[in-house]
Order: sequence, then C-alpha cells, then structure tokens
Amino acid sequence: MSRFCRHNRLTSQCPICSREAGEHGASSPARATRRPSRPARRGAAASAARPARGPFASVGPYEDGHEIRLERVPGGLRLAAWQAGQIARRAPVLAADDLGRLLGEAAGKGLVEAPPALEAGVVAHGGYGASPGRSGELRDELRVERLDSVRVRIARWVLRPNLGWELQEAPVMLPAERFAEALAAAARKGVLASEPRP
Repeated sequence: MSRFCRHNRLTSQCPICSREAGEHGASSPARATRRPSRPARRGAAASAARPARGPFASVGPYEDGHEIRLERVPGGLRLAAWQAGQIARRAPVLAADDLGRLLGEAAGKGLVEAPPALEAGVVAHGGYGASPGRSGELRDELRVERLDSVRVRIARWVLRPNLGWELQEAPVMLPAERFAEALAAAARKGVLASEPRP
C-alpha cells in the first residue's frame, strides 16, 4: 500500500484521508485538542456611533425623531441625519426654514463662514445649486436641492459612466469650501428662497 494519498500527503498526516479511514473503522491519529475559541466581545459602545467630539450645529428633531447635524470632522465637515444616537444611512433632508438656523448656528461656532442670505421670493422647486468635484475616477457634485415647498436635501451625486447621475444615500463628508460653494450656487438660483408668508 502506498504511503502517499491522493492529496500528495503522507496518508497518516492527511486530514481528509485520516478522517475517511476513521469513518471506515480504522484508527485515526490523535488530533491536538484545541480550546474552543471565544467570540469577540462587542459592547454596546462598539456598535453605537461615537458622539460628536468637536463643535456641531443641529436642527430638529423631526416627526420621525431624527435630527440633522453639521459637525467638524477630520478633513472638513459632515452633514448627517442622526436618529436614536446613531448616524442614519441616508442623504440629509431638512426643513427649508431650518436651513438658515442651522447655518447661523454653524457660523457662530466657526464651522462655516457667514451663510448666504436667505431671502423671500419665488422658490425654485426641483432646482439645485451644486459644487462640482471628483470622487476617484468619477465626477461628483454636492447638491443643495429643493424637494418641495418645505424640504431641502443636501447630498452627493456621482456621475456613473453610461448610467448618469446617481444619488448617494449617505451622510455628506466634504471640505467646508464645497459646502460653501454649493450653498452659494443654491442661493443664486433661488433654491434657498423662503416662500412669502400671507
């Protein structure tokens, strides 16, 4: 009988052949006993998002309990929806009337420069102001867009080859200059205008 198995190992040392021999009644070599591994311990703190450590401005809470925070992070600013102490994985949508308050609070804390003037006038529904940039090989835009008469979405859009522009349902983390450029473009196009009250 050959000392080498079909797996090109010594038959007595092959984990496959020695197991098959054990199933057929032959004695199998003693295996080293291993202690059962313990699962990695995960505390509640590991799964929860870290609270903001730096200055931040916030508005809300809204009907579903989320708030929108603009906070300083390494490399720029992060605009995100927070719900139950965690960052929600969606593009931030806030009330148009709250945008001025958020920017004013952020300017007071030194997060952004003086916000653009939010004037009453004709609201550009469906319009947006953008700050163009690049995300690796792809073009991207930070857009401040008016969804309807009461809501504004601030989100990144990426231009996918042969597919067109695609909304990124995620918090926005970009340099402060990109936020300022997108807000200024939105103000010029009437996206940030508040509807005159009767």
